[in-house]
Amino acid sequence: MIEPYFDIEWIIEMIKEQEPDRVDLIDQLKKSERKKWIRQPYISFVSGERPNQPGSEWQIEENIVLEHEKEGTIVLDILKDGRIGGIEFINQIPNS
Repeated sequence: MIEPYFDIEWIIEMIKEQEPDRVDLIDQLKKSERKKWIRQPYISFVSGERPNQPGSEWQIEENIVLEHEKEGTIVLDILKDGRIGGIEFINQIPNS
């Protein structure tokens, strides 16, 4: 049975294993007020309104791709200011 929630600690552990130099991301997630969330394709930490447009909070810099044994591919959207903008669970997207 698949659990209805996804725990932020799983993401932290994947970063430690797969991107150990990204201590900045681990620190951000540890400080996050959200520790668990209902399974869904995308979790947003900042407003995605008008992405990459002047004045928008959402200014993407890079994507970090993680692989989870059961959850599959997970993508972290990293913004230009270093914050995590969101987390995408590829296997949760319909038709993926």
